[in-house]
Amino acid sequence: MLRIHFTSRDLETVRIARGPDPLWEIVCSLCRLQTREGAIAFDPWRKKVGHLVRRSAVARTAASALHSLVPRAVYFPDFLTPHVEGGPATLQAGIERVLATPRRQLRHELTLLAEVGGRPWAGAQLARGDVATLTALGANLRTYHGQFIAPMWERIGATVAVDLALRTRAVVDGGTQALLNSLRPMATWEPPVLSVDYPVERDLHLRGRGLLLVPSYFCWRRPVTMADDELRPVLLYPVDKTHEALASPDALPRLLGATRAALLHEAASLAYATTSDLAEATGMSLPSVSQQLAVLRDSGLVSSRRDGKRVIHATTPLGCRLLEGA
Repeated sequence: MLRIHFTSRDLETVRIARGPDPLWEIVCSLCRLQTREGAIAFDPWRKKVGHLVRRSAVARTAASALHSLVPRAVYFPDFLTPHVEGGPATLQAGIERVLATPRRQLRHELTLLAEVGGRPWAGAQLARGDVATLTALGANLRTYHGQFIAPMWERIGATVAVDLALRTRAVVDGGTQALLNSLRPMATWEPPVLSVDYPVERDLHLRGRGLLLVPSYFCWRRPVTMADDELRPVLLYPVDKTHEALASPDALPRLLGATRAALLHEAASLAYATTSDLAEATGMSLPSVSQQLAVLRDSGLVSSRRDGKRVIHATTPLGCRLLEGA
């Protein structure tokens, strides 16, 4: 259990992040790859990641390096998820903060990781702040995000937006205490302590620093906070993904036609897919899939982007809402 102790000043400075944090999503997604938890929510994504890792040496290298820094354990280094002041968190700003981590912090946190059995990639060079190693770490973070997170960023953003709307409504209706109460059942507010489901016993005293709540798509079941109590207090919490339960391919034929309804459903189920993936999933020819995707794209239900020689397709938030409504 994690017990977060508030003062009156802390209650005045509770904030909610404006959207998902790319670095936190990277770290939490690495955790999701190491278990079978959340099969309904994450198995389609895990399948895609496995396919990309087998096919791309660059993706495989990035995933392996970062996996060594985020092993399946109760600890991972705080320097991977730094706080970025002002505005929504961006990947570039976060990576710049990672690369600017003080050398003392690098050494200390990598030592802690080794003590719990971790074998961090480039451990000695990274611990002493070797410039080439830090540059490679930044490249691995960009590659991992670009390959595994970015293709479904619209879905992540849409899911987090639903959660933020609920939290904002709680603040409007009942202020900070209603916001903290809205975190049930993963956290219980009994003033002045927020008790959070956590794998270890721990007390976090905010001491007037406030608390930043960060909604996360890849966080699963229980919230996460920084290991070092002296860092800016953050509570990352999982957003509800039950609204992502999708209708069957036959749910929308009267509106879209059976062919386009099936394509929209498969695009959402696969999280992100190539034209060939959708052709294989639906049994349609490549020219037919391309033609029908163009209609869905023009209607704002599917987005497409080129990735080398491939085109990646993803269901837009509007497309997801249409499926949910069905």
